[in-house]
Parts: sequence; C-alpha cells; structure tokens
Amino acid sequence: MFLELKQLSKNSEDFSMKIYLIYGGKSAEHDISILTAHSIIKAIYFNYYEVVPVYITKAGAWIQGQSLSEPVAFSENLYLEPGSEKRFADSQEGQSYGEVISPADIQSEDAVIFPVLHGPNGEDGTVQGLFEVLNMPYVGCGVLASASGMDKIVSKHLFQQVGLPQVPYVAVTRNDWKNDREKIFIQCEGSLIYPMYVKPANMGSSVGISKATDLEELTAAIETAFRYDRRVVVEQGIEAREIEIAVLGNDDVHTSVPGEIVKTKDFYDYEEKYGNEEVLLQIPAELPEEITAKLQNYATIAFRALDGSGLSRCDFFVTKNYEIYINEVNTLPGFTSRSMYPLLWEETGLKYSDLVEELIQLALKRHEEKLSYQFVER
Repeated sequence: MFLELKQLSKNSEDFSMKIYLIYGGKSAEHDISILTAHSIIKAIYFNYYEVVPVYITKAGAWIQGQSLSEPVAFSENLYLEPGSEKRFADSQEGQSYGEVISPADIQSEDAVIFPVLHGPNGEDGTVQGLFEVLNMPYVGCGVLASASGMDKIVSKHLFQQVGLPQVPYVAVTRNDWKNDREKIFIQCEGSLIYPMYVKPANMGSSVGISKATDLEELTAAIETAFRYDRRVVVEQGIEAREIEIAVLGNDDVHTSVPGEIVKTKDFYDYEEKYGNEEVLLQIPAELPEEITAKLQNYATIAFRALDGSGLSRCDFFVTKNYEIYINEVNTLPGFTSRSMYPLLWEETGLKYSDLVEELIQLALKRHEEKLSYQFVER
C-alpha cells in the first residue's frame, strides 16, 4: 500500500540550495559508495538543487569537485584526483579533478549534506558528529542512532530492552579472549550450538564474519574477527529466511513492504555479497499478512529504540514456523537504484527520485526542529 508521504511544494525561492554529496571514504564499501552517489546524481531534482560532489579518497583526503547542474555520464567520473581546476572528465576512461579541502570547508548556509558513506567513519556516528559541529542539516540518522546501529553488541542490548526477539549470542572482548579463552569456549558451547557465526562488533558488509561448525573453526573465527575490532559477537546460527524492511521518517515512521534475499547458500561473504550479480531479491516477500504486519511493527520499534531518523533498513530472520528474530538495523543501507532499500520503497509506491527528495526534506525538518530548541547559558 502506498504511504502518503508529505510532498512539499517546490519553488525556486524555497529550493535554491546546495546538496553536498559526500561519497567514497576509508571503507571496504568505497566503490559501492561511488555507485550510490551516481544513482543519486541521476535522480535528484536539478531544477531545485545544485549538487556539490565531495569525494573522500581511500586515504581519507577530501576532494571537492565541480558543482553540478546536471548528471555526470559515468560513475567512473566521480573518482577525483587533486588538480589545478575542478572539472569532470567527458569520457568514461578520463580523469576527473577537484580541489583538496578541509572537512570544515563545506560549512555553508542554504545547504544540505547528503552522505552516502558506509562502514567505519561513514555510518558509525563519527562523520555525523562533524555535521553536528558544522550545524548543518544532513540526510540520515544522527550520532546516537548511527553509532548504536553500527555496534552489534550495543544494538543487541537496546533491542533486548524493548523486547525484540533475537538469536542467542555471546559478546567477547579482546582482553577476555587474551586472558581466559577457555572461559569463552565454555560460554559459547554452554549457551549456543553449532553452527555459530562470529562477527566483529563494528564492521558491515560481512567483513570479518565467519561460520564455525566446531571448536577449531570457532577459535579461528574469533581470531579473524579480532583483526577488525576489539569486541566480537558469537551468534547462534539458525535455518531461516532473510527478510528486510525499509524504514523512512523522523518521529513519524513509515515502513515498506518486506523483501527477501533468496539464498542459494547459508552465508555470503563480502566478495559474494557485492561481486555476485545473481543474488535474487524477492519483493515483496511471500509472507502471511499477519507476519508482514509484525515485521513492520518490529522495524518501527527497533528504529525508535535507536532514535533513528531519515532512513534505515531493518533485517530479520524468519523461520519456517514464522518465528521472527531481529538481526540488525542498517542506518545507512545500500542506496544504488538496484539496492534493496529503494526497491522496497518503489514496490511500496515511492519512486527513487521522490525517495531522494523525501530524505532531503526529512533532513531539513529535523534540523529546523533542532534549531527551535532553547539553549540557556549559565
């Protein structure tokens, strides 16, 4: 069913603003971010906005490109190198150039930041903290929701507090592992059964995740996860379908139809997740109406538990007996035109261009509300 999301009237006076599109980043999902940025550039309403591309290199340098009044032809054009002038290449193989800037240089009036960064330093609250310091409106979740959603252990604690069902798990710190790994084995094998899945607490895209079917594999999986974080989580493996719900809104929360990742194997690592063109998405997922309603309600509860705003994608496990377990909330989900999140909204009745516009409006609304609060100096 189409959600009647508020469509604000547009005119040149109200919407003559800049959109700072922040993409790239020091992340395993750097190239996916480029594709997302290109999808947004092709979809944004250029008759109301000027798009200022800001590319973050894998080394962490910020490079501002030429302002856009129309889409660039190829996603490859969005990879920027420092140059004496800002200009985009006019061919797919050509090199585009921009100006190296400080992150604070993007601060300006009549502008909205649209970050499409993934993983650490992108969706973990760090760059959101910068946007807060700059006192600028930005698309997506704030510092608290981003940091909590990224941290699998913290989010599990929050979901437990609001009564959301989860698979059993054991949280492990590097210090505990170093001092008494035998105790960790007893905790895991005493409360979980094989197979188990071991995950770094603060990574996305299946980076550092391993499946363990015995003690030897569990040991190796924990060691692998500790290469990416000082805290890891060991989860009970279950046979279940992977169902996802898209969430949109600030305090007024809307949920999409459910979608399913139809698996041909029980686990996808990073290479398979992003290199496999044959991953099948079923939208909408075939589920009884009451299960769909329950999933949408759980997604709303999870979003609010994190104090979410703008967008999130809530991922669930659903067993053959329709038992539901929340897996995680992704506060900055994949956002290419072929990603699950926008496809869920398209099926629900909101096309990609209007989804981009709605997210900009939600960012402006949240910032306006923030500015209305009174701060008292002492």
